[in-house]
Amino acid sequence: MDGLPGAFQVMFAMPRQRTLKSAIFCRGIGLHSGRRITLGLHPAPVGHGLVFRRTDLALDIPARFDRVGDTRLCTALVAGGARIGTVEHVLAAFAGLGIDNALVTVDGPEIPIGDGSADDFVFLLDSAGIIEQDAVRGAIEILETVRVSDGPAWAELAPGELFGQPVLEMEAVIDFPAPAIGRQGLSLVLSPESFRAELARARTFALASEIAALHEAGLARGGSLENAVVVDGARVLNPSGLRMADEFVRHKLLDAVGDLALAGAPLIGRFRAERAGHRLHNLLLRALFSRPEARRTVVAEPVAGGRALLAAAAA
Repeated sequence: MDGLPGAFQVMFAMPRQRTLKSAIFCRGIGLHSGRRITLGLHPAPVGHGLVFRRTDLALDIPARFDRVGDTRLCTALVAGGARIGTVEHVLAAFAGLGIDNALVTVDGPEIPIGDGSADDFVFLLDSAGIIEQDAVRGAIEILETVRVSDGPAWAELAPGELFGQPVLEMEAVIDFPAPAIGRQGLSLVLSPESFRAELARARTFALASEIAALHEAGLARGGSLENAVVVDGARVLNPSGLRMADEFVRHKLLDAVGDLALAGAPLIGRFRAERAGHRLHNLLLRALFSRPEARRTVVAEPVAGGRALLAAAAA
Protein backbone atom coordinates (compact mmCIF):
# COMPACT_ATOMS: atom_id res chain seq x y z
CA MET A 1 0.00 0.00 0.00
CA ASP A 2 2.67 2.53 1.00
CA GLY A 3 4.55 2.08 -2.25
CA LEU A 4 1.54 2.46 -4.57
CA PRO A 5 2.17 5.55 -6.75
CA GLY A 6 -0.70 8.02 -6.81
CA ALA A 7 -2.80 5.92 -4.48
CA PHE A 8 -5.32 7.43 -2.15
CA GLN A 9 -6.55 5.80 1.02
CA VAL A 10 -10.10 6.05 2.34
CA MET A 11 -11.58 4.03 5.19
CA PHE A 12 -14.93 2.43 4.44
CA ALA A 13 -16.87 -0.76 5.15
CA MET A 14 -15.29 -3.42 2.96
CA PRO A 15 -17.49 -4.22 -0.05
CA ARG A 16 -17.50 -7.82 -1.16
CA GLN A 17 -18.56 -9.31 -4.47
CA ARG A 18 -22.10 -10.68 -4.51
CA THR A 19 -24.01 -13.29 -6.48
CA LEU A 20 -27.28 -15.22 -6.24
CA LYS A 21 -27.88 -17.92 -3.68
CA SER A 22 -29.77 -20.09 -6.18
CA ALA A 23 -31.01 -20.03 -9.76
CA ILE A 24 -34.47 -18.76 -10.63
CA PHE A 25 -36.54 -18.81 -13.83
CA CYS A 26 -39.51 -17.04 -15.38
CA ARG A 27 -41.24 -16.79 -18.74
CA GLY A 28 -42.46 -13.63 -20.42
CA ILE A 29 -42.93 -11.58 -23.59
CA GLY A 30 -40.16 -9.80 -25.46
CA LEU A 31 -41.06 -6.13 -25.90
CA HIS A 32 -39.82 -5.83 -29.47
CA SER A 33 -39.96 -9.41 -30.79
CA GLY A 34 -43.29 -10.29 -29.21
CA ARG A 35 -41.92 -13.81 -28.56
CA ARG A 36 -42.41 -15.80 -25.40
CA ILE A 37 -39.00 -16.19 -23.80
CA THR A 38 -37.69 -18.17 -20.82
CA LEU A 39 -35.29 -16.23 -18.61
CA GLY A 40 -32.92 -17.76 -16.07
CA LEU A 41 -30.81 -15.94 -13.47
CA HIS A 42 -27.97 -18.10 -12.14
CA PRO A 43 -25.22 -17.81 -9.50
CA ALA A 44 -21.69 -17.31 -10.80
CA PRO A 45 -18.23 -17.51 -9.22
CA VAL A 46 -15.98 -14.67 -8.09
CA GLY A 47 -14.68 -12.60 -10.97
CA HIS A 48 -17.22 -13.98 -13.45
CA GLY A 49 -19.01 -10.69 -13.94
CA LEU A 50 -22.40 -10.45 -15.64
CA VAL A 51 -22.72 -12.65 -18.72
CA PHE A 52 -25.71 -13.31 -21.01
CA ARG A 53 -26.24 -16.68 -22.72
CA ARG A 54 -28.46 -17.51 -25.68
CA THR A 55 -29.30 -21.12 -24.76
CA ASP A 56 -30.88 -21.71 -28.18
CA LEU A 57 -27.56 -20.80 -29.84
CA ALA A 58 -25.06 -21.92 -27.15
CA LEU A 59 -23.56 -18.43 -27.29
CA ASP A 60 -22.27 -16.29 -24.41
CA ILE A 61 -22.00 -12.48 -24.51
CA PRO A 62 -20.31 -10.59 -21.65
CA ALA A 63 -22.18 -7.54 -20.36
CA ARG A 64 -19.70 -4.97 -21.70
CA PHE A 65 -20.12 -1.60 -23.37
CA ASP A 66 -18.05 -2.73 -26.37
CA ARG A 67 -20.48 -5.60 -27.04
CA VAL A 68 -23.38 -3.18 -27.62
CA GLY A 69 -24.47 -3.32 -31.25
CA ASP A 70 -27.86 -1.60 -31.23
CA THR A 71 -29.37 1.20 -29.13
CA ARG A 72 -32.69 1.75 -30.92
CA LEU A 73 -35.27 1.91 -28.11
CA CYS A 74 -33.24 -0.56 -26.04
CA THR A 75 -29.68 -1.71 -25.41
CA ALA A 76 -28.77 -4.85 -27.34
CA LEU A 77 -25.63 -6.96 -26.99
CA VAL A 78 -24.33 -8.67 -30.13
CA ALA A 79 -21.84 -11.43 -30.96
CA GLY A 80 -21.38 -13.84 -33.84
CA GLY A 81 -24.38 -12.50 -35.71
CA ALA A 82 -26.69 -13.05 -32.71
CA ARG A 83 -28.17 -10.49 -30.33
CA ILE A 84 -29.77 -10.22 -26.92
CA GLY A 85 -31.91 -7.10 -26.69
CA THR A 86 -33.53 -5.10 -23.90
CA VAL A 87 -30.81 -5.98 -21.40
CA GLU A 88 -30.92 -2.63 -19.59
CA HIS A 89 -33.66 -3.36 -17.04
CA VAL A 90 -32.19 -6.62 -15.71
CA LEU A 91 -28.74 -5.00 -15.71
CA ALA A 92 -30.19 -2.11 -13.71
CA ALA A 93 -31.53 -4.59 -11.14
CA PHE A 94 -28.12 -6.26 -10.82
CA ALA A 95 -26.29 -2.94 -10.51
CA GLY A 96 -28.91 -1.35 -8.29
CA LEU A 97 -28.79 -4.24 -5.82
CA GLY A 98 -24.99 -4.53 -5.98
CA ILE A 99 -24.74 -7.95 -7.64
CA ASP A 100 -21.41 -8.50 -9.39
CA ASN A 101 -21.50 -12.06 -10.71
CA ALA A 102 -24.36 -13.82 -12.49
CA LEU A 103 -25.23 -15.75 -15.62
CA VAL A 104 -28.40 -14.67 -17.45
CA THR A 105 -29.89 -17.26 -19.81
CA VAL A 106 -32.53 -16.68 -22.48
CA ASP A 107 -33.85 -18.90 -25.27
CA GLY A 108 -34.58 -16.02 -27.62
CA PRO A 109 -33.35 -12.65 -28.91
CA GLU A 110 -34.24 -10.45 -25.94
CA ILE A 111 -34.94 -10.27 -22.23
CA PRO A 112 -38.65 -10.51 -21.27
CA ILE A 113 -40.05 -7.05 -20.59
CA GLY A 114 -42.12 -7.92 -17.49
CA ASP A 115 -44.13 -4.87 -16.48
CA GLY A 116 -41.72 -2.50 -18.25
CA SER A 117 -39.70 -1.65 -15.13
CA ALA A 118 -36.98 -3.41 -13.12
CA ASP A 119 -39.41 -4.42 -10.37
CA ASP A 120 -39.98 -7.97 -11.65
CA PHE A 121 -36.21 -8.55 -11.79
CA VAL A 122 -35.77 -7.22 -8.26
CA PHE A 123 -38.47 -9.68 -7.15
CA LEU A 124 -36.67 -12.56 -8.88
CA LEU A 125 -33.31 -11.62 -7.35
CA ASP A 126 -34.82 -11.31 -3.89
CA SER A 127 -36.56 -14.67 -4.32
CA ALA A 128 -33.32 -16.34 -5.42
CA GLY A 129 -31.43 -14.73 -2.53
CA ILE A 130 -28.28 -12.62 -2.65
CA ILE A 131 -25.05 -13.76 -0.99
CA GLU A 132 -21.63 -12.25 -0.42
CA GLN A 133 -18.57 -13.96 -1.87
CA ASP A 134 -15.05 -14.35 -0.57
CA ALA A 135 -13.50 -11.56 -2.64
CA VAL A 136 -13.51 -7.79 -2.52
CA ARG A 137 -15.15 -5.71 -5.22
CA GLY A 138 -13.29 -3.45 -7.62
CA ALA A 139 -14.59 -0.14 -8.95
CA ILE A 140 -13.77 2.51 -11.55
CA GLU A 141 -13.11 6.01 -10.23
CA ILE A 142 -13.73 8.94 -12.56
CA LEU A 143 -10.72 11.30 -12.50
CA GLU A 144 -11.61 13.76 -15.28
CA THR A 145 -14.91 14.86 -16.80
CA VAL A 146 -15.93 12.98 -19.93
CA ARG A 147 -18.86 14.35 -21.95
CA VAL A 148 -20.69 13.34 -25.13
CA SER A 149 -23.46 15.23 -26.88
CA ASP A 150 -25.89 15.12 -29.78
CA GLY A 151 -27.51 18.50 -30.37
CA PRO A 152 -29.27 19.53 -27.14
CA ALA A 153 -28.83 16.04 -25.65
CA TRP A 154 -25.74 15.28 -23.59
CA ALA A 155 -24.34 12.99 -20.91
CA GLU A 156 -21.21 13.17 -18.77
CA LEU A 157 -19.24 11.40 -16.07
CA ALA A 158 -17.28 13.59 -13.68
CA PRO A 159 -15.30 13.19 -10.44
CA GLY A 160 -17.54 12.94 -7.39
CA GLU A 161 -17.46 12.69 -3.62
CA LEU A 162 -16.86 9.47 -1.72
CA PHE A 163 -19.12 10.19 1.30
CA GLY A 164 -17.11 7.61 3.24
CA GLN A 165 -17.63 4.94 0.59
CA PRO A 166 -17.44 4.63 -3.20
CA VAL A 167 -20.70 5.92 -4.69
CA LEU A 168 -22.19 7.10 -7.96
CA GLU A 169 -24.19 10.31 -7.87
CA MET A 170 -26.80 10.46 -10.64
CA GLU A 171 -28.81 13.30 -12.15
CA ALA A 172 -31.02 13.32 -15.25
CA VAL A 173 -33.30 15.81 -16.97
CA ILE A 174 -35.79 14.99 -19.73
CA ASP A 175 -37.84 17.33 -21.89
CA PHE A 176 -40.69 16.08 -24.09
CA PRO A 177 -43.26 18.14 -26.02
CA ALA A 178 -46.09 15.90 -24.78
CA PRO A 179 -47.72 17.81 -21.89
CA ALA A 180 -48.15 14.56 -19.92
CA ILE A 181 -44.36 14.36 -19.68
CA GLY A 182 -42.91 17.85 -20.14
CA ARG A 183 -39.64 18.68 -18.42
CA GLN A 184 -38.67 16.56 -15.41
CA GLY A 185 -35.49 16.16 -13.39
CA LEU A 186 -34.25 13.88 -10.63
CA SER A 187 -31.01 13.37 -8.73
CA LEU A 188 -29.96 10.69 -6.25
CA VAL A 189 -27.01 8.75 -4.88
CA LEU A 190 -27.23 5.20 -6.20
CA SER A 191 -27.53 2.52 -3.54
CA PRO A 192 -29.64 -0.61 -3.11
CA GLU A 193 -32.00 1.41 -0.93
CA SER A 194 -32.39 4.33 -3.34
CA PHE A 195 -32.71 2.00 -6.33
CA ARG A 196 -35.54 0.04 -4.72
CA ALA A 197 -37.38 3.14 -3.47
CA GLU A 198 -36.81 5.61 -6.29
CA LEU A 199 -36.21 3.78 -9.57
CA ALA A 200 -37.10 0.07 -9.67
CA ARG A 201 -40.87 0.49 -10.28
CA ALA A 202 -40.62 3.17 -13.00
CA ARG A 203 -41.87 1.78 -16.33
CA THR A 204 -40.75 2.36 -19.88
CA PHE A 205 -42.94 4.72 -21.91
CA ALA A 206 -43.93 5.54 -25.47
CA LEU A 207 -45.84 8.21 -27.37
CA ALA A 208 -49.08 6.96 -28.93
CA SER A 209 -48.26 8.86 -32.13
CA GLU A 210 -45.10 6.79 -32.64
CA ILE A 211 -46.47 3.29 -32.10
CA ALA A 212 -47.59 2.66 -35.71
CA ALA A 213 -44.14 3.60 -37.01
CA LEU A 214 -42.50 1.31 -34.44
CA HIS A 215 -44.62 -1.62 -35.60
CA GLU A 216 -43.75 -0.90 -39.23
CA ALA A 217 -40.06 -0.99 -38.24
CA GLY A 218 -40.56 -4.38 -36.60
CA LEU A 219 -40.30 -2.97 -33.07
CA ALA A 220 -42.59 -2.96 -30.01
CA ARG A 221 -44.49 -6.04 -31.25
CA GLY A 222 -44.90 -7.21 -27.66
CA GLY A 223 -45.75 -3.79 -26.25
CA SER A 224 -49.03 -3.13 -24.45
CA LEU A 225 -50.50 -1.07 -21.63
CA GLU A 226 -49.43 -3.97 -19.39
CA ASN A 227 -45.72 -3.30 -19.94
CA ALA A 228 -45.38 0.36 -20.93
CA VAL A 229 -46.81 3.76 -20.14
CA VAL A 230 -48.40 5.21 -23.29
CA VAL A 231 -48.87 8.96 -23.60
CA ASP A 232 -51.20 10.78 -25.99
CA GLY A 233 -50.62 14.51 -25.63
CA ALA A 234 -51.72 15.44 -22.13
CA ARG A 235 -53.25 12.02 -21.43
CA VAL A 236 -51.77 8.87 -19.95
CA LEU A 237 -53.68 6.03 -21.62
CA ASN A 238 -52.97 3.39 -18.97
CA PRO A 239 -56.16 2.87 -16.93
CA SER A 240 -54.19 2.76 -13.67
CA GLY A 241 -52.31 5.98 -14.48
CA LEU A 242 -48.76 6.65 -13.32
CA ARG A 243 -46.99 4.99 -10.40
CA MET A 244 -45.39 8.33 -9.51
CA ALA A 245 -45.84 11.81 -10.97
CA ASP A 246 -42.31 11.87 -12.42
CA GLU A 247 -42.22 8.21 -13.48
CA PHE A 248 -40.77 9.18 -16.86
CA VAL A 249 -37.51 10.68 -15.61
CA ARG A 250 -37.21 7.94 -13.02
CA HIS A 251 -37.30 5.37 -15.81
CA LYS A 252 -34.63 7.29 -17.74
CA LEU A 253 -32.38 7.09 -14.67
CA LEU A 254 -33.20 3.38 -14.34
CA ASP A 255 -32.08 2.91 -17.96
CA ALA A 256 -28.87 4.81 -17.19
CA VAL A 257 -28.12 2.52 -14.23
CA GLY A 258 -28.43 -0.50 -16.52
CA ASP A 259 -26.46 1.00 -19.39
CA LEU A 260 -23.63 2.17 -17.12
CA ALA A 261 -23.39 -1.33 -15.63
CA LEU A 262 -21.78 -2.24 -18.97
CA ALA A 263 -18.61 -0.56 -17.67
CA GLY A 264 -17.98 -3.93 -16.03
CA ALA A 265 -17.57 -2.55 -12.50
CA PRO A 266 -19.29 0.02 -10.27
CA LEU A 267 -18.46 3.63 -11.10
CA ILE A 268 -17.27 6.16 -8.51
CA GLY A 269 -18.15 9.68 -9.54
CA ARG A 270 -21.04 11.74 -10.82
CA PHE A 271 -23.28 11.01 -13.81
CA ARG A 272 -25.31 13.85 -15.30
CA ALA A 273 -27.46 13.82 -18.44
CA GLU A 274 -30.07 15.84 -20.27
CA ARG A 275 -32.36 14.32 -22.92
CA ALA A 276 -30.02 11.34 -23.11
CA GLY A 277 -30.82 7.73 -23.93
CA HIS A 278 -29.21 4.37 -24.63
CA ARG A 279 -27.06 5.65 -27.52
CA LEU A 280 -25.48 8.49 -25.55
CA HIS A 281 -25.00 6.26 -22.49
CA ASN A 282 -23.02 3.83 -24.63
CA LEU A 283 -21.04 6.59 -26.35
CA LEU A 284 -20.20 7.95 -22.91
CA LEU A 285 -18.67 4.65 -21.78
CA ARG A 286 -16.77 4.33 -25.05
CA ALA A 287 -15.40 7.84 -24.52
CA LEU A 288 -14.44 7.05 -20.92
CA PHE A 289 -12.54 3.89 -21.86
CA SER A 290 -10.79 5.67 -24.74
CA ARG A 291 -9.21 8.06 -22.22
CA PRO A 292 -7.05 6.16 -19.68
CA GLU A 293 -6.22 9.44 -17.90
CA ALA A 294 -9.93 10.00 -17.11
CA ARG A 295 -10.31 6.93 -14.90
CA ARG A 296 -8.53 4.47 -12.67
CA THR A 297 -9.43 1.10 -11.28
CA VAL A 298 -9.63 0.91 -7.49
CA VAL A 299 -9.72 -2.16 -5.29
CA ALA A 300 -10.47 -2.67 -1.63
CA GLU A 301 -7.74 -4.30 0.43
CA PRO A 302 -8.48 -5.64 3.93
CA VAL A 303 -6.66 -4.19 6.92
CA ALA A 304 -6.89 -4.75 10.66
CA GLY A 305 -10.30 -4.37 12.25
CA GLY A 306 -12.36 -5.72 9.37
CA ARG A 307 -12.14 -2.44 7.46
CA ALA A 308 -10.62 -1.71 4.07
CA LEU A 309 -8.41 0.73 2.27
CA LEU A 310 -9.40 1.87 -1.19
CA ALA A 311 -6.27 1.96 -3.34
CA ALA A 312 -5.60 2.87 -6.93
CA ALA A 313 -4.58 0.09 -9.27
CA ALA A 314 -3.64 0.04 -12.94
CA ALA A 315 -6.60 1.00 -15.13
